[in-house]
Amino acid sequence: MPKTKSKKQEEVAQKLRIRVEAYESKVLDASVKQIIDTALRYDAEVVGPIPLPTEKKKYTVNRSTFVHKDAREQFEMRMHKRLIDILNPNQKIIESLTNLSLPSGVKIDVKLM
Repeated sequence: MPKTKSKKQEEVAQKLRIRVEAYESKVLDASVKQIIDTALRYDAEVVGPIPLPTEKKKYTVNRSTFVHKDAREQFEMRMHKRLIDILNPNQKIIESLTNLSLPSGVKIDVKLM
């Protein structure tokens, strides 16, 4: 006797996940605000911006060529990150986000989940 299961077709909620990275936090916050304003203009539901941990890269350099090993300089680069989720995006939102002009130095990853 075969088992029959009644499957309910659930509506799969789509989500547009945008990850924004920049070296300067002020430029990053301005571009995130621009993305959120564009999404809200088309009545989208926005979750975020969620601040992600800042990635710090440190570089140590000797001040002199081969002597004075104790004399060193340290430099640091910080990568600030934010995460934005747009729930149930439509075609107008996706088109307007692709046509955005953001400042240089801002890296964006967009995934449709």
